[in-house]
Amino acid sequence: MSVRSLGAYLATLAMGAAAVLGLAQPASAAGGNYVALGDSYSSGVGAGSYTSESGDCLRSTKAYPQLWANANAPSSFRFVACSGATTSSVASGQLGALSSSTTLVSVTAGGNDVGFADVMQTCVLQSQATCVSRVNTAVSQMQSTLPGRLDSLYTGIRSRSPQAHVVVLGYPRFYKLSGSCIAGLTETERGAINNASDVLNGVLAKRAANAGFTFSSVVDEFTGHELCSGDAWLHSVTLPVTNSYHPKAIGQSGGYLPALRSVA
Repeated sequence: MSVRSLGAYLATLAMGAAAVLGLAQPASAAGGNYVALGDSYSSGVGAGSYTSESGDCLRSTKAYPQLWANANAPSSFRFVACSGATTSSVASGQLGALSSSTTLVSVTAGGNDVGFADVMQTCVLQSQATCVSRVNTAVSQMQSTLPGRLDSLYTGIRSRSPQAHVVVLGYPRFYKLSGSCIAGLTETERGAINNASDVLNGVLAKRAANAGFTFSSVVDEFTGHELCSGDAWLHSVTLPVTNSYHPKAIGQSGGYLPALRSVA
């Protein structure tokens, strides 16, 4: 074998090994054209450092989409996630960022469709029975009306970006049960909220799979960092109130970013 042939052979082996072992490829090759859709968990509410152009959407430079783009240098990056977004407002107001050349899409949506903010406000301000009843109403909505709304959104994403790898990210469990909290919600309320998060993630995973999308849970990443864990990556009730029950900057970089990176 000639020196040139040997060099080509070794290069081929090295490329094959990189593919098998999942070694890092050039960032530009990995990134392509990335669009980040979704609600406050994607815009980065709670992480601070909001961009002036984003206004009330509160897009943060510390949010996982921006962090992923910084690390991977995609050839184009559109960050259009917005605080308060529902499946319908993502569909009507954000999908214009997609195109046939989009290669990667990330999205969080569904929590606001079932009244996430109202659930948490009810549980903080009212009785245990009222809290559990409100959580159960949200769970019922997750199982009845939300699947159809997700299907509609996912169909819209696919129609506008037919070649894209679409990653649907879930939501964390909020509480470590039997944890360090000595005040606030009861264990019954915390357990009901955690269960609702599990149900929501299950619905998201199923609808994503049906659409041919990839679901990436963040539950494992946030385990040990829930509220009442002693090392929470989530805000509890706080001022400004918009930060409440949203990931801190460390929750974006240590929770959501690895969840995206593991599948993107």
